[in-house]
Amino acid sequence: MKQISTRFSIAIHTLSLIAVTPNECTGDYIAGSVNTNPVVIRRIIGMLKKAGLVDVRAGVGGATLRKSPSEITLLHIYRAVHVTAENQLFRVHEDSNIACIVGRNIEQALQHELQEAQRAMEQRLEQTTLEQLLEKFV
Repeated sequence: MKQISTRFSIAIHTLSLIAVTPNECTGDYIAGSVNTNPVVIRRIIGMLKKAGLVDVRAGVGGATLRKSPSEITLLHIYRAVHVTAENQLFRVHEDSNIACIVGRNIEQALQHELQEAQRAMEQRLEQTTLEQLLEKFV
């Protein structure tokens, strides 16, 4: 099974840094904290900007939050960086043998359960704000 993309945790890291140290938050500064290439950070910041979570300063660089940390949930961040396609956290293997009773019915049998699992995870992410995470860094 594939893991959820690291874009999610990097995006949380990025937004946390912007909230805590807004004057220092260039792509290079964030990349140094995340320990990744600045190109990765620029891509993620672009996704966060498109989602309306950050503003980016041209020229000198840097970014600021467009919303208060208390208004940004983990679900907002999760969706902003396209961790999965909508309702596609879980995938069922394709091309099962339809001559087999299990192969013929596995997708239909699992579909509701997997959708409920994704819904539960998203509901949990919606309960946690960036502000609540920031309190854990002190």
